[in-house]
Amino acid sequence: MEGVLTKIPEVRLGSIVCEDIMGSTQSPIIKKGTKVTREVIQVFNAFQVKTAYVTGPVMSTDVIEQQTMITTPLNFDEPLTPFKKRYRNAVEKFKNEFLSWESGAKISIPNVREIILPLINDTLRYRLRIFTLNEYSNPRDYIYNHAISTALITAVIAQKMNYTKGEVIQLALASMIADSGMAKIPKKIREKAGPLSQYEFQMIKEHPRDSLLMVKELPLVKTEMKIAIFQHHERLDGSGYPCNSVGNTITVCAHILAVADVFHAMTCERIYKKATSSFNVIEMIQKEEFGKFHIEPVQALLDCVTDVGLGTSVMLSNHSIGQIVFTNKNNPTRPVVKIVGSDETIDLSKSKDLYIEKVLVKD
Repeated sequence: MEGVLTKIPEVRLGSIVCEDIMGSTQSPIIKKGTKVTREVIQVFNAFQVKTAYVTGPVMSTDVIEQQTMITTPLNFDEPLTPFKKRYRNAVEKFKNEFLSWESGAKISIPNVREIILPLINDTLRYRLRIFTLNEYSNPRDYIYNHAISTALITAVIAQKMNYTKGEVIQLALASMIADSGMAKIPKKIREKAGPLSQYEFQMIKEHPRDSLLMVKELPLVKTEMKIAIFQHHERLDGSGYPCNSVGNTITVCAHILAVADVFHAMTCERIYKKATSSFNVIEMIQKEEFGKFHIEPVQALLDCVTDVGLGTSVMLSNHSIGQIVFTNKNNPTRPVVKIVGSDETIDLSKSKDLYIEKVLVKD
């Protein structure tokens, strides 16, 4: 493929790159044969590539001016966003439902659905939200935040796995009430700051049985969702509870709930632990939890990282603000980030001491 050596500001969108373009990465930042998109132009600019061999004629001046606008940093210094307000309102409503379960009331699926459905629709349209949900939680109301957040994360994972919209909603609802059995455990135990005694831990491990009893007679919850609720703490290697089930006796649906549960729990600040970066947690689930979950939901969660596309603003663990300019498909949690306000680019696959602390998401 032959091309014309062209200045980057003059490259036309839709042109084809005619040779590999290398940067300070282990692989080409742009491969030969790549179609030029706005994201590709961002990569050129971030790595200060001046010219490239491409097919096609140059751009007109007005298009060049439009293209220079795509790398303008966004301002995230804003007050409480509408989504966060809706989220917190949903947490408060769910808290009231949970307190009614403590008093012996039955689970109302219509009530639960009404609380979560608008947030599901919003999150499915903008999946990056799952990387910020831990920021909304607080240790005191963790159990209520956890129900809302895991429902949203479950919905995104299920969508990534190509479940139908109806199945996505069913799985999200199951996730939201999966820990309903915790309402039967004394509050002083489930909110205990110190180590649990063996007896107390055994009580916690029995909550999936209580959850199953609470959903067993609900006609609006499908049988496979009831099984998923009961099994969402089981692990393929037999290390889970309450039955120490192994292998394919555990359903994939159960592990969609489980991966969402673990992801949110590990990212959140708790009474006894600090919050952890979402990207670090995904790496831990890949490595430390390998062999415990069905691979499909784990891969779906990893695929969600690809939604954090080029140009997304992030904060690194050293508190630098930057924009993602290159993503390695083999290591998506460690992209190349261009630091805002400087010419510095950091390849996180090489800088192991740094990682993405936050994805800066606007409402």
